[in-house]
Amino acid sequence: MSGTTARGSARDGQRPGREPDWPPTSLLGGLAPPVRDRLLALGTRVRYTADHVLMREAEQTGFVLVLLDGLVKVTGRTHDGRDALLAVRRGGDLVGEFAAVDGRPRSATVTTCGTVTARLVTRGDFLARLRDEPALAHAVNTAVVTKLRTATGHRVDFTGCDTTTRLARVLHQIALSHGRPTGAGAVIDWPLTQPELATLCGAAEPTVHKALRRLREAGVVTTGYRSIKVEDLALLRHWADEAP
Repeated sequence: MSGTTARGSARDGQRPGREPDWPPTSLLGGLAPPVRDRLLALGTRVRYTADHVLMREAEQTGFVLVLLDGLVKVTGRTHDGRDALLAVRRGGDLVGEFAAVDGRPRSATVTTCGTVTARLVTRGDFLARLRDEPALAHAVNTAVVTKLRTATGHRVDFTGCDTTTRLARVLHQIALSHGRPTGAGAVIDWPLTQPELATLCGAAEPTVHKALRRLREAGVVTTGYRSIKVEDLALLRHWADEAP
């Protein structure tokens, strides 16, 4: 196991009496309870503090993390040395399965956004469970395909769009998948920096700053310390659907 998993974590072998309600679109949320329980019986329960690197790009490790609660961000290093935000994963999701399946180095870095609890499963135990549990293997394959389809759709959606439309689409997707519902809107209450928004939008940071100001002035979003509030999801969707 890599040293990156040992720092900043607290371990215990006991599952709590009640696990969070995982989204039905997540791996854990979509599994039948018996299959989910057998997956969660694997490995060790771990708890990580904020800003902890769980997996580092290019390292040769093969364990997987079944996220129980919290958020992590997935980043990749660009040719000019910047960290590009590729995705966000939450409780119910699986991270690290690419390296576990093909045995190649990590394709991205995974870092906690706040406190995260998970099950840490060795590569051998994970692959053995996939072999013995066809329903789980199918669910993991489906999750991988979904990630790849999302990445492809992300590129296609941005073709020909101006930055404000791109930003609206990014915020709408994050608010639906990771936001905390409130009235007609949602709060994205985890640290999402403007440089990270810029990489998600595929635009320069000053341009994204102007686009965010435009959405604020239109009453679509408000920003606070380490949070973004979508005032009206329907209105944000309207901006996301607009032609440049």
